[in-house]
Amino acid sequence: MKLTSALVDRTLSQIPVEAIPDSHPAMNQLSRVFGEHTFFLDDDGLLIVEPAEAAEDGASAGQVVKLASWNEAHTSLSPHDPEPTDILVELGRAELN
Repeated sequence: MKLTSALVDRTLSQIPVEAIPDSHPAMNQLSRVFGEHTFFLDDDGLLIVEPAEAAEDGASAGQVVKLASWNEAHTSLSPHDPEPTDILVELGRAELN
């Protein structure tokens, strides 16, 4: 899922990740391999946010999914099957792209 800049900011305020900017040289390759998403990096690897079931109050939520893991030296990422994490991000009522 591609997040708006407001949703990227909201995600960054909730979990310790770094957003990969759309202008980053790796974005074309990431999009070819994984599809159109907003990508994040953390100490574990490459992450995206996918829609999750809305809260009872109607607020949108996103589940963090890991797509690739760092090697031991944190110098390269190894892609793997998507691994849903137990991390949920409150997205509020903002529009999703």
